[in-house]
Amino acid sequence: MSPAAGAEAGRVVAVVVNYNTREQLLGCVGSLLADGAEQVVVADNGSADGSGEALAELYPQALWLPTGSNLGYGRAANLGAARTSGEYLVVCNPDVVFRPGTLAALRRRLEGSSRLAVVGPRIVDSAGVLYPSARRFPDLVEALGHGFLGQFWPGNPFSRRYRMSGWDHAGWREVDWVSGACFMSRRQAWSEVGGFDPSYFMYMEDVDLCWRLRRAGWTVGYEPEAEVVHVQGVSADRHPYRMLAAHHVSMWRFAWRTTRGPKRWALAVVAPGLVARFAVTAARRAVGGRAPLAQARGRSTAPPPDR
Repeated sequence: MSPAAGAEAGRVVAVVVNYNTREQLLGCVGSLLADGAEQVVVADNGSADGSGEALAELYPQALWLPTGSNLGYGRAANLGAARTSGEYLVVCNPDVVFRPGTLAALRRRLEGSSRLAVVGPRIVDSAGVLYPSARRFPDLVEALGHGFLGQFWPGNPFSRRYRMSGWDHAGWREVDWVSGACFMSRRQAWSEVGGFDPSYFMYMEDVDLCWRLRRAGWTVGYEPEAEVVHVQGVSADRHPYRMLAAHHVSMWRFAWRTTRGPKRWALAVVAPGLVARFAVTAARRAVGGRAPLAQARGRSTAPPPDR
C-alpha cells in the first residue's frame, strides 16, 4: 500500500518544494514542526547551496527528498506528497513561515466540511501587508484587463474584481482558488485528481488544481484565522526571465485546457496577447527591477474556465 493510500486519519503532514533557498527553508521547516506538523518532506529540485546539509544538521527529523534535477514546482510537490501518509497535506514554498496555530486552523476548517478539498491561509509579507491569495476564476474581459492594465494600473477594476479587492479578507469564505504558495489539502481530494498537473513547470498549477477539484465536485476555501508570512520570489529571482517565460507558457496551457466550444476562437487573440504581455513584463523587469516577477505566482490572464 502506498503512503497516500494509507493516509492516517487526522494527521497533518507537509511538503516543502525547495530550490536553493537554504536560509528560508530552515525557517519554514522550523515553523512547520513548531506548529505541529507530524511529518515534513523537503522535495529538493537540485539545490547547490547546502540546503540538504543544513536541514540534516538542524532538523534531522525532516525527510530530504532529492528529485535529481529542477523538475518544477508541481512535479516535485507530487513526489513529496507520495512519501507522506497524513490525511491532511500541506504544500508550500520554502519562503513561508507559519504563525502559531495555523495548521490547527486549517485542519479545523477541513474537518468542518466533507466537500472542502483545499483551504488556504491568510498570506502576508514581511511587513504584514496582505497578499490577495484567494481569487476568482476570471472571465475573458477580466483576464485581458487584469493582464495588461495591471502592468501599469494595479487598482484597475478588472484586477480588483479578479483579486476580490472589495472583500476585506477578514472572514472565512469559499473561493474559486487559492495560492499554491501555501495551502492544506484533504488527502482524499488530492489523490482523486492526482495532485498537481506535472505539465506545468511553474505557475498556474495552483489555479489548475483548484479548477479540476471544483469540476470534480469539491470546494475550495480561504481561512484567515490561519496566517503565514511569505517572502515572495526568492527562488524565481535567480532566473527571472526563465520564470517569466514559464509563467506565460503556463497561462497558455491553462487557457487551452479550460476553454471549450466557440470560446476557443478567443485563443487566437490570447496567444499574441501573451507574447506581447511577456515582452512588456520583461522590459519592465529589465528597467525597473524585481516587482513584476515577484508578484507573478498564480496570477492568471487566461480565458475563463468553462465550469
